Amino acid sequence: MSAASDITRRAKSNLAFALNILPKARRDDMVVFYAFCRSMDDLADAPGLPLEQRQVALDAWKTGLRDGFAAPDEFQQSVLGLRERHQLPTPLLLAIIDGCLMDLLPQRFQTWNDLTKYIWQVAGAVGLVSIRLFGCTEPASEHYAVTLGQALQLTNILRDINEDLANDSRLYLPCEDLARFDYTEADLLGRVCDERFLALMAYETERADGLFREAAACLPAADRTALLPARIMAEIYQALLHQMRDGGFRVFDTRYRVSTARKLAIFSKHLLG
Repeated sequence: MSAASDITRRAKSNLAFALNILPKARRDDMVVFYAFCRSMDDLADAPGLPLEQRQVALDAWKTGLRDGFAAPDEFQQSVLGLRERHQLPTPLLLAIIDGCLMDLLPQRFQTWNDLTKYIWQVAGAVGLVSIRLFGCTEPASEHYAVTLGQALQLTNILRDINEDLANDSRLYLPCEDLARFDYTEADLLGRVCDERFLALMAYETERADGLFREAAACLPAADRTALLPARIMAEIYQALLHQMRDGGFRVFDTRYRVSTARKLAIFSKHLLG
């Protein structure tokens, strides 16, 4: 098993599930890309590695992609081969690493616009690479990818609030949104779940739902088939979003997941439709 395949197998993510619908060659390429993204994220979050070493490791990847690796290992060779085969813009790969570098230190985002700049790195750039690997040809697919990336990442942020607070007190919700509902950072750190928190979560859920709708509305017909994995991802994540809403946003004591049965139902619907 290749290093990329092993990373993807161990991750067991929603994306890995959606990739099963791709033709083998494209699936193999997406496995390499997903493994790259996952590896960068894991380097940023590695609990047993001092912060300085994590930064050095991420910077080494940036240098290698920009200037070449002195002695690339099997995985690095796979990433370089992927970039060459699909003529992937190096700045997109570097942006993904930059987003992971931002996670090394606790961040605070004052506005939604501030947060979208971070989301572009960790999700938008990922989407723009993915549509190239999917074989999309329509320029409008870029807007679809970036908008869907915002929806997916915001859903992740809502699901992972408790986990992020436990990881260096990370907070991704815009500070202006907390203030809108008179809910403070101290409240969030204290896991205060009251009507203010529920109103905040409902507000962010509606924002995410709006982004899912916007992405669906701009889906280019010519790339509809190529974007099938993204459409499956969108439905799985929207199901997750609604699961949190219907469950009362108990994100401090519940790890929300879409069941395998539900994923299979979504997968089958798109496969047959």
